[in-house]
Amino acid sequence: MVLLLGFAALFLAFSNGANDNFKGFATIWGADALPYRRALILATVATVLGGLASVVLAEGLASQFSGKGLVGDDLASQPRFALAVATGAAATVILATRLGFPISTTHALVGGLVGAGVALSEESIDLANLGSGFVTPLLVSPFMSAGLGVSFYALFRFFKRRHPGDIPAETPLARGMHLLSASSICFARGVNDAPKLAALLIGTQLLDGAQAALGVTVAMGIGGWLLSRRVAETMSYKINRLDHVQGITANLVTAALVLGASRIGLPVSTTHVSVGSIIGTGAGAGTLDKQVVASVLGSWVLTLPISAAIALVIGLML
Repeated sequence: MVLLLGFAALFLAFSNGANDNFKGFATIWGADALPYRRALILATVATVLGGLASVVLAEGLASQFSGKGLVGDDLASQPRFALAVATGAAATVILATRLGFPISTTHALVGGLVGAGVALSEESIDLANLGSGFVTPLLVSPFMSAGLGVSFYALFRFFKRRHPGDIPAETPLARGMHLLSASSICFARGVNDAPKLAALLIGTQLLDGAQAALGVTVAMGIGGWLLSRRVAETMSYKINRLDHVQGITANLVTAALVLGASRIGLPVSTTHVSVGSIIGTGAGAGTLDKQVVASVLGSWVLTLPISAAIALVIGLML
């Protein structure tokens, strides 16, 4: 059981990397600032550094995603519970990745926690904690990032109209700012996601915090390197065609929200925040593909119930 759990947790980290690693650099590739392979290298490096830094910066998330407080402490420490959670989340994330949908691993984990808890616990799920500690931040964060994306993009456009020579969209400085903001997204994503995945290993005392963070960080890096392309195409070219100003705006909003949430232990989704900010800047510029946006939002709605259903079945089998 412990070996199966270790495999499932690392496969979830691999799936997470495949779906999430490139998201910070989606605006870079979409704005034709770098070719795909070079952007992928930088995205992977920044993500790995963020995962390693999570040991210091985001220890609160690891304890939150062990399941304690949502289900009984005894159940949260059992390998079978963590195995059902990891399997439900991993299957959902890898399916979405192969279909090209940028979904939330955080959302999939919450579904896995609920499904496994229903299957394996004789007690009821703590719905109050589920709502305040998990669902509310996940629902609020994309609206916040979209609103901030619209607002900051409008400010950039206003300043550019007043001072047209001060922030040209195509200069080495603009490209440098864009690259820095993209790197900050991937770093923030690593900080936010690594402890959530490491929690599945820490809760069962399979590894300590630093060892678990290192293992899932390596798995995230490998998954992102091998399977990022389809999600990258959706975010870079299908949702919204970006210029440098849109990209910088979206990335800075995402990095600020994700790093801030990680520091205070709120489980926001990097995907929801990142896509929300891209949608916000696209809405401000009038460049959105609304049909693609609707499809992505539909995949978000389905993430939690699919993950919960898979975890429920695995839990009942166990």
